[in-house]
Amino acid sequence: MKIKAIFNRDGGTFRTTDMEAYGQQVDEVFRGAGHEIEIAVVDGSEMNEALERTARRDDLDAMIAGGGDGTISAAAAVAWKNGLPLGIVPAGTMNLFARALKLPLDIWKVLDVLADGRVVDADIGSADGRAFVHQFSMGLHARMVRYRESYSFASRLGKIRASTRAAVGVMFNPPEFEIEFEVDGVRERREVSAISVSNNHFGPSALMYADDVTGGHLGFYTAPPLKPSGVAKLTFDIMRGKFRESALITEMSVSTVNLHFPRARRNTNCVIDGELLPVGRDVALRIHPGELKLLVGK
Repeated sequence: MKIKAIFNRDGGTFRTTDMEAYGQQVDEVFRGAGHEIEIAVVDGSEMNEALERTARRDDLDAMIAGGGDGTISAAAAVAWKNGLPLGIVPAGTMNLFARALKLPLDIWKVLDVLADGRVVDADIGSADGRAFVHQFSMGLHARMVRYRESYSFASRLGKIRASTRAAVGVMFNPPEFEIEFEVDGVRERREVSAISVSNNHFGPSALMYADDVTGGHLGFYTAPPLKPSGVAKLTFDIMRGKFRESALITEMSVSTVNLHFPRARRNTNCVIDGELLPVGRDVALRIHPGELKLLVGK
């Protein structure tokens, strides 16, 4: 295959990696496996443009993106839109999509797996047309991300500390809001503290990522209005890998979700694959089975 690899030098592990040495290793591994490969190392601010430019080329068989979860999500969106197979090098803090694909989390070890890999047809979700590989969420998670981003951190450890501090803050100030939803023709109205829509169901890991991204469905989860004690119990259930079994969670398996927020304000936020974004009164979520081509291990 002819492949273009694009690495975000500002992404997690890459910040402390000798990128010249890493590029040489990429070249050696892929050419040794019979591929033709081009390598580009770019700043985070240049990543989206580099991805778009690469995906529009008609002489490539695949592209590889390296960086954190935000970079990987953006790369998947571009690859999906352009129908180009995507391989990923996990260089972030959580690396959730790489975990879902059962790829090595070591940026050096993953190269051999991708070079000797195969292309599979995987699912991807969308929220009003914006792609997501992991989840769309509101409520508890969005408030936690908003709190975390208000703190200063410059390292992976700093981000973990900020996340812990934000989680404690949300525990003592949980949100509560009204939603109306239609899922596969069924309509309902609820008061909730949290909603999450995932690209296939979450697996048992406390990190909450899908074990399989080829099931062809969305996982739709809601939690009722929670007091601090309820948030603490839900957090405990998540930490022991029992999120889906928690008595506080209602779960549905669906292909479409239409959300309406009767009392939404201008500053209402959602989180899409870890990125805090504004959200309107209505959101349409869909699963696109088999539309994302991925380079994975054999």
